[in-house]
Amino acid sequence: MNKEIKICQNCKHEFIIEPEDFDFYEKIKVPAPTFCPECRMQRRMAIRNERSLYKDSCDLCGKHMLSIYSPDKPFKVYCRECWYGDDWDPLSYGMDCDFSKPFFKQWRELIERVPRINLFLINNIGTEYANFIVNSKNIYLSYSIVKSEDVYYSRSVDKSKQSFDCFNGQELELCYENVDCARNYRSSHLLRSRDCIDSAFLFDCVNCQNCFMSSNLRNRQYVIRNKQYSKDSYQTEIARIDSGKAGIIAELKKEFSGLMLGSLHKFAQITKSVDAIGDNLQNVKNAKYTFDAYGVENVKYLVRGVTNAKDVYDVVGAGIELAYEGTATGLSGSNLKFFSFMEFNSDVEFSDWCQSSSHLFACSALRKKSYCIFNKQYSKEEYPNLVSRIVKHMDDMPYTDKQGRIYKYGEFYPIELLPWAYNETLAQEYFPLTKEQVLERGYSWREPDPYPHKPTMQPSDLPDDIKDVQDSITNEIIGCPDCGRAYRIIKPELDFLRAQRIALPRKCPDCRHRDRFALRNPINLWHRQCMCDYKIHANTVKHAHHQTGSCPNEFETSYAPERKETVYCEQCYNAEVV
Repeated sequence: MNKEIKICQNCKHEFIIEPEDFDFYEKIKVPAPTFCPECRMQRRMAIRNERSLYKDSCDLCGKHMLSIYSPDKPFKVYCRECWYGDDWDPLSYGMDCDFSKPFFKQWRELIERVPRINLFLINNIGTEYANFIVNSKNIYLSYSIVKSEDVYYSRSVDKSKQSFDCFNGQELELCYENVDCARNYRSSHLLRSRDCIDSAFLFDCVNCQNCFMSSNLRNRQYVIRNKQYSKDSYQTEIARIDSGKAGIIAELKKEFSGLMLGSLHKFAQITKSVDAIGDNLQNVKNAKYTFDAYGVENVKYLVRGVTNAKDVYDVVGAGIELAYEGTATGLSGSNLKFFSFMEFNSDVEFSDWCQSSSHLFACSALRKKSYCIFNKQYSKEEYPNLVSRIVKHMDDMPYTDKQGRIYKYGEFYPIELLPWAYNETLAQEYFPLTKEQVLERGYSWREPDPYPHKPTMQPSDLPDDIKDVQDSITNEIIGCPDCGRAYRIIKPELDFLRAQRIALPRKCPDCRHRDRFALRNPINLWHRQCMCDYKIHANTVKHAHHQTGSCPNEFETSYAPERKETVYCEQCYNAEVV
């Protein structure tokens, strides 16, 4: 088919469906979307609550627990032991399809009936205070963590150990404040850097050791502020910089902001990849409009993709094959459409929290089941006939939301029917809206609960130097200057900060997360031209375009045109940096 230009029924902007998109839709047997890629992404993120956690009690055994559902939600929520236990049967909540009502209204009725698990945790030890954790151990107030151990206050970190306050990293060890990084060791305050050891305050550095406050370095040692030192002189100079003092850390962060702004920025962080468009991509093949992914192939509109994701469109968090429109897939599965919170499933549509199952349509919380619709068991022969009737019913009687958006077969769940308020989910982080905007669009908003603890001290009362901090600090409740809430210093955190000579944090974990989030580029792309121009920039070597002045190369980049950074194409960037 030829490409088509459509108008998004949500934002009313044009979007393009390419011929290869139609090929994928044909392969997975869905109609073309009526929402643009960005609005589809927003819709998927609105069903992914990672960080809004609440104290509650299990509705089966009464045990106190942490939950992603606030107690005022209309759901039964079970602790992990009860949800996986034998004292209840998800099939007992089965429903017949009512062909007099739109499908999505019945889907909402189902998820209100079936008990839900308190957190998304798969095969972990010591992760009771974390969410979206898989195959990990000792994870605390961290989210979307895979195959890691002793990780605290972090997000989207995989295969890492003993690291704190990191965002989007792989194979980190003894790291602090690493953002968009990989394979770093004993390093702090690194951004878009990889394979670095014993370093701090680096931007866009690769394979560096004992380097400080520098950018655009490759294969270097003993560099401070982009100036080369001998080993002895480096050690003398670095000893004068005491990162164990909060006042000095604050000054260094300001300096680092200026350093990043004045550095060269490659249009995208893409390494060892073929035919890739997006940002923060490693070892990917044929990945378009994809972000924060590694080891994936034949994907588009994917965010947070991990090894084994293949033939996937429009998914947040994927390690599966052949999937469309969903979130939180776990690390195994195939042929999934319109889904959330899955593990080891195949041939599943419009379902959530199902595991080790196949041939499900509109089901919730089923395990080791097949040929079920609305949590009701059918025979292998009955199942496809009823699914066909329901699909036709979705087209004949579509759901229409409060703003007149129409949901036929082929659309993901309407935001207004999702289990969480908009501001409890990832959608608020990546597509922020005011309360008024949320309500105007027909979505729900939840005011934060009053914080129950009164601070016993303020950040200004904390010792400036980490060496002066007493063990008793773990008994204090510290007021956060940004949000007005409070936080604690836990013993593993104190031990780590002492060992690495890093000052105590002066903000709560949520505000520190927001600061790291602000350092990252958005999951959006703009078509731009390389900014390399001999009339403006004093390049160190001659580039291919040196006779014409400005570089003609164009690209898709996550740097918006109005930003102040100098953004180069790959050829100009490599000529200057690599």
